[in-house]
Amino acid sequence: METMNTNGTTRQYGAAIALVSGVYSLLSATGGTGMMGSNSGLLMALLGVVVVVHGVVLLTPYADRLGNASGPLMIGYSLVMLLNQALVGVTGSVNWGMGMGSGMEGGMTGGMESTMTAGMGWDLGMVALAVLMLISGVIMTNRRGSESGM
Repeated sequence: METMNTNGTTRQYGAAIALVSGVYSLLSATGGTGMMGSNSGLLMALLGVVVVVHGVVLLTPYADRLGNASGPLMIGYSLVMLLNQALVGVTGSVNWGMGMGSGMEGGMTGGMESTMTAGMGWDLGMVALAVLMLISGVIMTNRRGSESGM
């Protein structure tokens, strides 16, 4: 019985991380960071929706249908988020040369609408959430593997 409680707790933590990461991704892509018109923003909006749905499913009886795939899915989502942030960091622009500009051109005219760190193209909040999601996915994957051996 303790295994089921541990599994349920792990699933709840995974769901919480997925929901927060997915909502943050959606808000970053659509909420004033200037990302929506870019490849990066579209990717993060789509990924945000997928991650939120996964988080909701983890809180329902349908989570059992995911079986052992939930941990690897979380790892995959986190790697896509980290890769996207690395590409944004390397290019120095959220828009990858598309849209109306990088959001950094307007000096102070953009106000607080951007979550970007000054002088960097990436969103450190997104990086932190992606790392948490990666750790959660690894824990979920390892937990499933150790339970099957019992």
